[in-house]
Amino acid sequence: MQNWFETLSEALKSENIENWPCTTSISYGETVREFIGDRVVVIYRETNGRYERPVHYKALKNKN
Repeated sequence: MQNWFETLSEALKSENIENWPCTTSISYGETVREFIGDRVVVIYRETNGRYERPVHYKALKNKN
């Protein structure tokens, strides 16, 4: 299984993530967290420009 991708689109596609809401570019060495519906998606861009396979999970709702 490949864990590094040349483009953000390839990385997101590897985990079947659609509707990425982030419209700003991700800098080298930066980690970005976005909420997509009830899911949290975290993606890291390495200093060489490649994107790590995204981590995503269902967000817990606040019971307050």
